[in-house]
Amino acid sequence: MLREIRPAILVLALLTAITGLAYPLAMTAIAGVVFPKQAQGSLIERNGTVIGSALIGQEFKEEKYFHGRPSATVAPDPNDSTKTVPAPYNAANSGGSNLGPTSKALSDRVKEDVEKLKAENPTASVPIDLVTTSASGLDPNISPDAALFQVPRVAKARSMSEDAVRELVTQNTQGRFAGVIGEPRVNVLALNLALDAAKAK
Repeated sequence: MLREIRPAILVLALLTAITGLAYPLAMTAIAGVVFPKQAQGSLIERNGTVIGSALIGQEFKEEKYFHGRPSATVAPDPNDSTKTVPAPYNAANSGGSNLGPTSKALSDRVKEDVEKLKAENPTASVPIDLVTTSASGLDPNISPDAALFQVPRVAKARSMSEDAVRELVTQNTQGRFAGVIGEPRVNVLALNLALDAAKAK
């Protein structure tokens, strides 16, 4: 019996070493050489300090900044471990709300968000991505329409012309990959950094 078990154990150990250690370490090393910025999390620095990642959204609440998509991520309640509390863009707990189209809680939240946004810009229709969460809850991008919708508020809060802010949105709009894959998008953190830099000038 040992003669039959020994080859199985050897094959298991060999495959574990190859697929569990050698392959992941080799891929990590290659990624670090070929794509060093991406392999380190696409971190964004300002004045030598890491302020975020191009891949994970952040919550911006001030009127002078563009806001991203709502985030449905949560974290454990510090007062009661059996409950959770909202924790926007919590990368440790990526995921959607799991609320379906018939959910009253989802419907009420979206209606409330739409009303707030309509008060902010009554002449424009509210882009859908400003009131719906992404599947991950961490989306760092918004559509160009969602960014342009926010231009009047941001321009007013910063005492800038709407044309100047609109131009920043255009400059920070990324097109489809290879011209066909995906949708045009604006990275909210990159846009807000460009906005700060423009205001500083």
